[in-house]
Amino acid sequence: MSEQAPDEELRPAAANRFAKPLFVVAPPSSGSRVLAEGLAGSPSAWTAEGPEGGAVFDAMPALSPAGRGWDSNRLNATDTLGPEPGGRLRSLISAGLRNAAGEHPADEATDLRLLDATPANALRIPFLLGVFPQAMFVYVYRDPRESLAGMLEGWQSGRHVSYPELPGWDGPPWSYPLTPEWRALSGKSLPEICVSQWTMTMRILLGDLEKIPADRWCVVDFAALRADPKTELRRLCDFTRLEWSETMGATIGRGAPETWRRREAEVEQVIAETSELATRARELVAEPAAAKPKAKGPIDPNSPTESPLRSVNSANLVDILDQLQSSLLVSTYQTGKLVAIRKDGAGVNTHFRQFESPMGIDVRGGRMAVGTRSQVWEYHNVPSLLDKLQPPGKHDACFVPRRTHYTGDIRIHEIAYAADDLWIVNTRFSCLCTLDADHSFVPRWRPPFITKYAAEDRCHLNGLAVVDDQVKYVSMLGTSDEAGGWRENKARGGQIMDVPSSEPVITGLSMPHSPRWYRDKLWVLESGEGSIGVCDLDTGKVETVAQLPGFTRGLSFLGPLAFIGLSEVRESSTFGGLPLTGRLEERQCGVWVVNIETGQTIAFLRFEDLVQEIFAVHALPGVRFPEIAEHGSDAINLTFVLPDEALAE
Repeated sequence: MSEQAPDEELRPAAANRFAKPLFVVAPPSSGSRVLAEGLAGSPSAWTAEGPEGGAVFDAMPALSPAGRGWDSNRLNATDTLGPEPGGRLRSLISAGLRNAAGEHPADEATDLRLLDATPANALRIPFLLGVFPQAMFVYVYRDPRESLAGMLEGWQSGRHVSYPELPGWDGPPWSYPLTPEWRALSGKSLPEICVSQWTMTMRILLGDLEKIPADRWCVVDFAALRADPKTELRRLCDFTRLEWSETMGATIGRGAPETWRRREAEVEQVIAETSELATRARELVAEPAAAKPKAKGPIDPNSPTESPLRSVNSANLVDILDQLQSSLLVSTYQTGKLVAIRKDGAGVNTHFRQFESPMGIDVRGGRMAVGTRSQVWEYHNVPSLLDKLQPPGKHDACFVPRRTHYTGDIRIHEIAYAADDLWIVNTRFSCLCTLDADHSFVPRWRPPFITKYAAEDRCHLNGLAVVDDQVKYVSMLGTSDEAGGWRENKARGGQIMDVPSSEPVITGLSMPHSPRWYRDKLWVLESGEGSIGVCDLDTGKVETVAQLPGFTRGLSFLGPLAFIGLSEVRESSTFGGLPLTGRLEERQCGVWVVNIETGQTIAFLRFEDLVQEIFAVHALPGVRFPEIAEHGSDAINLTFVLPDEALAE
């Protein structure tokens, strides 16, 4: 960003000059500069005095720490109020724009794609959204050990000094962003200072990202960026709609990933303090999606903020749904949607309702449960509403929200009704749980190798199968008792475990998901293989029935047909080395239909554009055209379900 310009040079049209500015955000020494330099090669990217600046903030008293009592670099939405700091900031940025060729835009140019990686932006997301309502963000994830080692080097070298004479600070010249509560670090060791900066930045950054829509931010794994810069930069260009150039990525080298070990002793003194936030951060790159949606419940799909999510399907999918007299429910947590897939005349209709990171779905006896980021929603089918829905006579089920339970962010995966309880796969605490009125959740079972309940996602417990109304089998990606330990052997560390006996029945699986008991057989999706298979419980082997063009997750059956969710996956530190990524360069996202008697794929529905992942697929046998009531609708506000005895009075 540029230095402050004289008032007479400020451009009055700056408010309309930028279209979807792109901000790279990360804790210190996490690769934001490297990524920004790669993205700056885009022909449509404009930076202000290079992709990593920031002097303009310190040049404006209303925004600088010096003008705010040396509090910190943190800025909130309320800081856009007052004597137009936002307008002045836009004008200052506009005055110093240049592209990769060093050219400046014409004075009358509009719709410019600003790219900025100012380090303190990780503390300013609400403010930036206030100034640039269309802003997009790319969060760079890096192993905290590497980041902390880089920060230690940066502090000691003096190359990243931001405030050389910070009032009230008796330590070395302050480096990197000025984080809140920095005064409490006086007298602390350098490793303690660095880990405090990292954790404070991460806590603020993750909290801010979780409040903005999924289509406004994404994640890049720094290790993946180093390993394959062109693939990652192309993916980011696709997501952010930056123009791609084959020259992009030339400035990004592989680096030396083990250099952090030069500071290993110092890092190990404090690394435990990063555990909780590091787990949250890893979750963002541990799933096929690159971003997570942020919404609090069902909303009106016809509101201006909603847009159709495009899909294409094989022509015979209409006939299949018609012959089965059924429909499908699908969850996609990346875009925050619960999708009803229904036959509509001669075509297929995809009907969306928005939730906060929806994952597990189950329907039984007129009840529907949906697990989201921190809640479980329960809906009831209210047939008396059908006559009131438009168009008349079209719907045959209407699910209305009856209650919600706040669990906290326990990483709910699959859920299932069994024995009059709703069972939940609590991935973060590595257990199965149920709900009651007094607690966030009630643990009911955990694998025998898990020694305590801790929010550490130790084995990535993810799926469950019900047999004879009892929870019988679970799937997990590893058998670690350490935080995130399942990742070490992700390619072949998965297994299926019998819950009553706590004994493994199938081992050596590649990222297993969605175990199901159907036609007296145990079925499983090996996501890392991109396959569906049937388990031989006598031999402990899995017989592959079909291989599919994506990360398989989400499974439901109707007759001889399996409806299987497919997700795209990125070649990254999480998904690198999986059989699927070696087998297929291009993966698909959608629902594939496989005849389990022949292993043949007979139909599909493929999502395009924003939808990149599927979590759950749930068939609704005998329900052709369901409605899911939207929050604030008449279906909720003007419908009252009373006990029969009350109505009889």
